[in-house]
Amino acid sequence: MPIPEDVTGDEIDKDVRQELQSLPKTLAEDVAKNLVMVARLLDEDPEGAYGYSKVALRLASRVAAVREAAGFAAYATQKYAEALGEFRAARRMTGTVELWPVMADCERGLGRPEKALDMAGAPEVHKLDKAGQVEMRLVAAGARRDMGQLDAAIVTLQSPELASQSVQPWTARLRYAYADALLAAGREREARDWFAKAVEADRDSSTDASDRLAELDGVEFVDALAEDESEQPDEVAESVESEETEEADEVQVSGEPAVSAGAVEPADAEEPGKPVEAEEVADAKKAEDVASPEAGDKD
Repeated sequence: MPIPEDVTGDEIDKDVRQELQSLPKTLAEDVAKNLVMVARLLDEDPEGAYGYSKVALRLASRVAAVREAAGFAAYATQKYAEALGEFRAARRMTGTVELWPVMADCERGLGRPEKALDMAGAPEVHKLDKAGQVEMRLVAAGARRDMGQLDAAIVTLQSPELASQSVQPWTARLRYAYADALLAAGREREARDWFAKAVEADRDSSTDASDRLAELDGVEFVDALAEDESEQPDEVAESVESEETEEADEVQVSGEPAVSAGAVEPADAEEPGKPVEAEEVADAKKAEDVASPEAGDKD
């Protein structure tokens, strides 16, 4: 696949560059450029990113960073089985647990929410940093919703991180997920408040919380450009009619009978959440305790 001239390969993270040092120099440069393209296209053009990841994978399948990049590209294109395989391979190579939450989310994508919940309660979660634990909580709540356990999903998201007033990289997404779960459970007033809190924390517009909030408030946005385009044919018609009228007036002035426009022959023609069983809420609270071993700590 073509690589733009402005891509040198030096844009990659230094840790990834260090991994590529095990390859011949020319090969390492080619792999680096393809990894740069994966990162560049992942959000805007997932299929394009997936294509470049396959090239990098063909060139250097024994490099953990390449397997991880291929996993994220497959994940972005909803190829969950393939993504899970790549993440597992990367984890075997590095021995780290950083990919645990996204691996659990792949299980959700494969229609196995119970497996995702099992992973949320696994010892690996204790080894995650704060961001990873929050991500695991989001995945677990999503799995609860997949199983129709809305109240348990809400309980799973209730945490010190949610209640904290400080804004962290995960704050907007956590508040958004909580608001969305409340709305799905029919608790609209509370959902509205949490969507507003999500907007406050969403400094880079990573969610559509502002749109959801406006929708709840009954605000409708009008596309001015589309409105102008829809009015344009009428304006053209009025202009043509005006010109025809002027021409008719000129004909009358010259003594000829006026022809009206009408005399010209046309040319050929999730229902609201049901009450959750006490056992489900208890499970959710248990998963919460496991996911946040430092739940009592303040941010």
